[in-house]
This record gives sequence, structure tokens and C-alpha cells, in this order.
Amino acid sequence: MTHAAAATHLITPVSRRVMNLATFVSQAAARLPDRPALIVDDTVTTWAQLDHRIQALALVLQDAGLGKGDRILTHASNCREQIEIMLACFRIGAVWVPTNFRITPEEAEYLAQSAGVCAFTCHVDFPDHARLATTLPGLKLVASLGGPGTPQAPGIDVLIDARIARGGVSHSAQRVDYDDPCWFFFTSGTTGKPKAAVLTHGQMAFVINNHLCDLMPGTTWRDASLVVAPLSHGAGIHYLTQVARGAATIFSTQPRFSPEAAWEAIARHRISNFFTVPTILKLMVEHESVDRHDHSSLRYIIYAGAPMYRADQQTALRKLGPVLVQYFGLGEVTGNITVLPPDEHHEDDGAMPHLGTCGHARTGIEISIQDADGKPLPPGEQGEICVCGPAVFAGYYNNPEANRKAFRNGWFRTGDLGRLDAQGYLTITGRESDMYISGGSNIYPREIEEKILTCGLIKEVCVLGVPDPKWGEIGVMVGVLRDDAEWNPDAFQAWLDGNVARYKHPRQIFIWPELPKSGYGKITKKIIYQELLKRGSLTTQA
Repeated sequence: MTHAAAATHLITPVSRRVMNLATFVSQAAARLPDRPALIVDDTVTTWAQLDHRIQALALVLQDAGLGKGDRILTHASNCREQIEIMLACFRIGAVWVPTNFRITPEEAEYLAQSAGVCAFTCHVDFPDHARLATTLPGLKLVASLGGPGTPQAPGIDVLIDARIARGGVSHSAQRVDYDDPCWFFFTSGTTGKPKAAVLTHGQMAFVINNHLCDLMPGTTWRDASLVVAPLSHGAGIHYLTQVARGAATIFSTQPRFSPEAAWEAIARHRISNFFTVPTILKLMVEHESVDRHDHSSLRYIIYAGAPMYRADQQTALRKLGPVLVQYFGLGEVTGNITVLPPDEHHEDDGAMPHLGTCGHARTGIEISIQDADGKPLPPGEQGEICVCGPAVFAGYYNNPEANRKAFRNGWFRTGDLGRLDAQGYLTITGRESDMYISGGSNIYPREIEEKILTCGLIKEVCVLGVPDPKWGEIGVMVGVLRDDAEWNPDAFQAWLDGNVARYKHPRQIFIWPELPKSGYGKITKKIIYQELLKRGSLTTQA
């Protein structure tokens, strides 16, 4: 027996008990009872009040027969009650299953069935979604979010007040182990049906620590965070990092995002950090209100969800200074793959040694670039980005085939293509599924999009491959002009001739007033392709 085997033999397996994530709130309430935890539409909830409400809501859920392991769907736009139901689910050991509030009732029904949920909470603004309780057997609507609710499902405030009136609202957080699920994080479903990535209490504790370590070092209770993205996904993960430090979180429940309102809130509340996606950050820094409000309190603007084009990076840096933090990561790795911190963002290309990269590996994460057979590739060579580490999810719920495809030799396969340089900085070259083959040549849209944005005419662009009977596939470009630009097709073609290899040229080019985006503010090729079909714009079909 080897020394390693002998050492392993002496270890007695034990349960890996971990802290229930809802305990973060109780810890903040003990240290900072009268400090603001949430400021929603100017209504302040302190840490003591939030902890009291969550404990009462946990008892309400238990009174409804819900407990450890039960999956509870939530359909709502950003609101205080959405946060409360998330943390109350954690507290009783249940699994929070949030949806994108923009999906249809039919899509919500699919998520409910695929996740095996037994109960759900729904905002009163979505009555058609609330009817799931009458159409899906065994599913009950336990609470309404917003207002007094309905006779079938009273509002959370009503339920909490009634439980408090009964007395004895002290609730002990459910014991959880490292691998106990806490959140089903649905993939965006840009290809095929959405899948439920299982996030666990132990994994998420690592993710929260990692975010604080790599993205927002030095964050304390004196900080304040603004929410400008759906709490059902990346912004919800970011919110938990603020809870862990006792920092206040501020947001509006207004249905439409307003750059003016965001900058006003940043100035008024002395916001120090927020999470967003590149399209929203671009909208904010290009709005004239950025120059009318004080944003000197900002220390970290964390952007992720999609790569940010270099021209947009430069605009943001020019307006805001060195506050940008980029990370690359999928829901399955809860954002924890790479980081490019503020001191590695520069407006001047010459001062940015890792220009075009999305940074280096996050703390505790290893990146491997692999070929189709799983063989690691040397620096500089393109392959599939694969990762391992404590941030990797537990797998897809009830989907063994998806799990088989997603993991190989212990590595999680992201489906993204990229290359590492000799210093370990990662450049994303595209999604494997985005690549198209035209006349036998592999073409990666990301490379063409980056180049087109340097021409000075285009502020948003999407290039995708579509079927063609002669070439197999051809490239189609859809772009949005800069506000002061005039479209001249001949001049743009001449620019392409001088800057992009001929075989990579888009064969069809469309200029639209704006690009449709996903519910998370992303430009996705699937949505653009569907819109092209809807408009009857494609002239070739295989």
C-alpha cells in the first residue's frame, strides 16, 4: 500500500456540514441591527427587520408543509419579497427555483415540471403565471409577492404579519451539508431547452467568498450596492455577497430600466459597486446623464454574461475611471472562471498588456484548453475551455444525458472556445455552437464583430451563420448605427475589403434601429436568427 493510499485508508468519512446560507442575514442582523439592509423604492428595511421577516416567512413555509429538499418556484421581477422568499427557502433547507420574469406561462410550466417543484410564489403582476396552481397537479401557490395578494394566496406581508401575531417567530435554520441543493439556476436555454444547474450550500459559500476575494476586495458594511439586473440570476449571486458583508442593497421596482435613475441613485446612496451585463453598462455610459451625476463613490463595476467589446470598454473607462472588473463564467460555474481586475483595465491599448483577454483564473479554479478528445493544448492554441474547482456545480437536475456531455475526466466542459497565453490569461474566441463553416472554412463570428466595431459607424453588431445551398453556410450581419452615423453600404463594403479577410465577409448586411435582447440583456444569435426569419430577411435557405 502506498503512503497516499494508507493515509486515505485512515480517514473516516464524516458528514460535511456547512453553514446554511440564510445565516448570513442573522449574522449581519447581530452585528448591524439598525443598518439598512435593503432600500427598495426609498423604503428602508434594516438588517434586524429583514432577519425577523425571513424567520417568520420560514415558519409560514413550514406551516404550509414545506421543508428540506422541496423545490419552490418563484416568478417575479425584482422586489423585496423575491429576496425574502429566496432566503426563507434557504433557511428551511428548501431549493429556490427562480424564473426569468419575462418568460411565458407555458415556459414557466416547463421549468416547474422539469425541476419537480411542489410549490411556488408568484408576483401579483403575473396572474396568468399564477394559474399554474390550477393546471399542474400537486403544485400549490403558497404566497403572492406584492400587495395584499389574493384569497387563494395572501401576500407575504399578510402572511408574515399573521405569523408574528401568533407569536414565537424564532426559527432555527435547517441543518445542511455541503452537497445539499439550495438553488436551481436555469441556463438561458439559447440552444435547446433550459436545464436546471444544481447549486449547493457548500459550493455557493465558496462562490461568495471567491466573489469577495477576486471581484470586490475590501467590501464591508460601509459599502452600498445597486441592482440593475434580474435577481433571479447573476444579480442574485452578487446580492448574496453584499449580505455576507452586511452592505446595503438598493434597487427600484420600476418596470423599465432608466440610466438617469441609476446614476441618480448612485450619487444619492454613494453606491460603491454593482453587477451588470455589457449591454446595460454601455447604455448607462452613453447616456448624457452620466455627466450630470456624481459617481465618484464607485469602486467596482462588475460586468459579465457576455464579452465586452473593446470600444465599449474604452468609453466606460473614459467616463468612469479604473473601476471595471470583468469576469467570465457560466451559471454552471456560478461566474467563477476568470477575472480581469481594475488595475488591468486601461483606456490606452498600449498600457493594457492583456488586451482582448477576459483575465486569469479565479482563486481555486483551474482552466484547461482541450481538443475534441480531451487532450490539453499548449498556450496559444484554440480549443474548448474546460474548468475544475469548488465553484463547479453539482450537475443538472434529473438530466443524466446532459451531465454525461458536460463532464469529461472531472473537467466541466463550457462549450466556449478560447486559448490561454503563457501567463495564463484567457481569450474567448467564441462559442463552439456559434462557429459556422462557409466553403470549408471555419469562421468565428466574435472575431468579425470585434473588428466591425472599430470602423466607427456601428455601436452594436451580431454576426451569425445561416444555411446556404452553395457555401453550406454564409455570414449575416445585423448592426445598429452610432447616433451620429450615416449608413453608406458601398463605403462599409470598402472598409470590409481593407480590414477583414474576404472569406469572412458577411454576405448579407442589415441595419436595424436596435437589436433584440434576451431577458438578461444579452444579444444572442438565436434571438437575432428568429427575428431575421420573422422579418423574411434571409434570402438563402438550405
